[in-house]
Formats: sequence, structure tokens, C-alpha cells
Amino acid sequence: MTARPIYVEILVRAPLEELWTKTQQPDLHQRWDLRFSRIEYLPRPDEAAPQRFLYATRIGLGLEVRGEGESVGEKDAPDGSRTSALRFWSEDRRALIRQGSGYWRYVPTSNGVRFITSYDYEARFGLLGKVVDRVAFRPLLGWATAWSFDRLRLWLEEGIPPERSLRALLPRARRCRRRPK
Repeated sequence: MTARPIYVEILVRAPLEELWTKTQQPDLHQRWDLRFSRIEYLPRPDEAAPQRFLYATRIGLGLEVRGEGESVGEKDAPDGSRTSALRFWSEDRRALIRQGSGYWRYVPTSNGVRFITSYDYEARFGLLGKVVDRVAFRPLLGWATAWSFDRLRLWLEEGIPPERSLRALLPRARRCRRRPK
């Protein structure tokens, strides 16, 4: 029962550097990304070390799931694109995600930047965890990723703060493209 990685992409009509900043700075990232209620960088022993971070997600009823991660690399390609890769894990026994990895890719185009993510993870709780992940959790996480990307796009293109777009009744995530089945 292998699930497909989550894949989302969107065209953002904004400069690459502005998009990079809003996605790489924890205080800005946590404003637009529905998957996280808190992201905090940990001190680096030196600049060559991976950037470690803590994250938290509210799951309702005042409960929060916590985890950790680290940036495992960044690459600037000759064509002007950038990629940022990371891995993440959680020791929190309430978390469905045990560990995973993924990337963000920023591809300049004549109309803006194609912002792409793909990530995958291992679910805990054995077969039951895999079933819950495949039937409910993974589709919800894909939807939350797409809506988050659209909130980021609205912030950069139209100046609509992510907090305001969160309150909108119907998300405008239709501009995001998920990998076809």
C-alpha cells in the first residue's frame, strides 16, 4: 500500500527573491502555510551545518503535534532556478507522520515563478496508519498545501495578507495544479 508523494505547483507572478524570502523565513512562512502553526529555526553551530528547525501544528481541541526538521541543501542552477530540500520527523506519538523528505523548486518563467513542491513521508501506526493516511490524511494534506500556495500567491500578487485569505469562505486553490492520477 504505497501512497503517491504529494505534488503541488503554482505560478506566482512575483520576483523569485521575494518568493524565496516569504518561503524561507520562518516568521513569514508560518503566516501562509496552513500545515504549520509555528516554525522556529534552531541556532547553527556554524554556517556549514544544516539549518535545523522545530515545527508545530494545531490539531484541534487545544492539542498540538510537534516535530523537527533540517534543510539538507540548496542549489542555484545555471538557468536561474533554485531548489531547497529538507527532511522532517516527529517523535510526538500523536503525529501520523513519522519521517519524510521533500523539496521546493523555484523556476523563473516569462510570467513569474513556477513554485513547486513534492514531498513524501512514512506514516506510523502500522496498517491502520497507512489506511488513514491514504484515505483521509494525505488528501487533506495535499489540499492544505495547494490552498497554502494560493494564499502565498495572493499575498505576493495582490497584497492580500494570508490571515485575511484564510477567512475567505471558498479557497481559490483552483490555480494550483496537483499531479494527475
